[in-house]
Amino acid sequence: MKEKITYGSIDEYIAAFTPEVQDILQTLRKVIQESAPDAKEKISYQMPTFELHGNLVHFAAFKKHIGFYPAPSGIDAFKEEVKEYHKSKGTLQFPLDKPLPYDLISRIVKYRVASNIEKAEAKLKKKS
Repeated sequence: MKEKITYGSIDEYIAAFTPEVQDILQTLRKVIQESAPDAKEKISYQMPTFELHGNLVHFAAFKKHIGFYPAPSGIDAFKEEVKEYHKSKGTLQFPLDKPLPYDLISRIVKYRVASNIEKAEAKLKKKS
């Protein structure tokens, strides 16, 4: 039985990959940090995760692609622009043999930030 790997931090997660994939993951992390400066980093579902009033986005590296998980709303809002990427309900797959669309990723993250803040404010209004 293969032992399951657990990561304590995003740095640990990134260090587990080849230098080429590490570069992509570090750039992706930086783009997310710049797009959501108030978000906190954590590991959730054994993936690098950013949270702000709940989970914003997750990402993960695989053999042939980077998985980016901005929740279904983050994909629906950019339906036209994500058409060329393999996707499922809350997932986008960016092939490792092509440059990642960092500008698009940044806009999706900013959309998720605005959406999470809006939800948090609505919850607060209901309580008062």
